[in-house]
Amino acid sequence: MSHEGELTPPDAELLERAAAGDREAFSAFVRAHQDSVFRFLRARTESLADCEDALQETFLAAFRGCGSYRGEASPRAWLLGIARNVSARLYRKRAGEPDESVSLEELGLRAGWGAPDPSPDFLEILERRRFLERALDRLPASEKEVIVLRDLEGFSGDETASLLDLSLPAMKSRLHRGRLRLAALLREGFHGGS
Repeated sequence: MSHEGELTPPDAELLERAAAGDREAFSAFVRAHQDSVFRFLRARTESLADCEDALQETFLAAFRGCGSYRGEASPRAWLLGIARNVSARLYRKRAGEPDESVSLEELGLRAGWGAPDPSPDFLEILERRRFLERALDRLPASEKEVIVLRDLEGFSGDETASLLDLSLPAMKSRLHRGRLRLAALLREGFHGGS
């Protein structure tokens, strides 16, 4: 665990050390990227449970394959490529399965039963975030994933296009369409739409 002011080694060095058997180096790599991978997988999976399964499988695959990293892309792009493949494989495996059932207890916990009353400011922040998340969830998966990569994860256009196996113009078109659709959904929501 690094302390404030300490510099952590670059990701490529962490992968190299992990390939040589340094588990702490791989743990540092995971800590550096787990939030980013989670956000990307959440955009690509239908449920939190699927996302968590894919997250675990992504880091297992990365650990097994860290010796194969050759530096053609950034370590984060390499990792998100693995995450994309894992989530696609998970989707193929789960296609056609019935929807996950949720217990009443879990629904109650999600609804906040038994939780202390949050402050009004906190409620407003939560509602805005939920509103944006609902709008994002209404986007087609192809548009949602490009928005997550470009706007939330900050990948360059070239990196995003490469991760999604698209040409740069196709990625830009999908991003533009997704941003317009998201803006329309947000505007409809603010003006009493669905």
